[in-house]
Amino acid sequence: MTPQKLWRKPLDAEKIGLPKAEIHVITDLCKGCDFCIEFCPKKVLEKSNKLNKRGAYPPKVVDEDNCALCSFCTAICPEFAVFTIEKERREGSESGEKQ
Repeated sequence: MTPQKLWRKPLDAEKIGLPKAEIHVITDLCKGCDFCIEFCPKKVLEKSNKLNKRGAYPPKVVDEDNCALCSFCTAICPEFAVFTIEKERREGSESGEKQ
């Protein structure tokens, strides 16, 4: 696996490791505005093919590994339907070591 490419890289990235994101979409809250898709700097989300209860096409996660954890999708969603959290790191995985 190749390392993530961020728009900026922390000076101590090799020492601390890069965070991994967990993206959650509450599909039935989505009204289909597509703000999260349009404004994601890493283009992690795209429109799904499935309708939700509101008759909208909610976003789906395309590449969770590419997420930079900027949480802009969370901030811009008017319905609070998208949020990100950082995955818990395991011992030894901070420096990119495989287990």
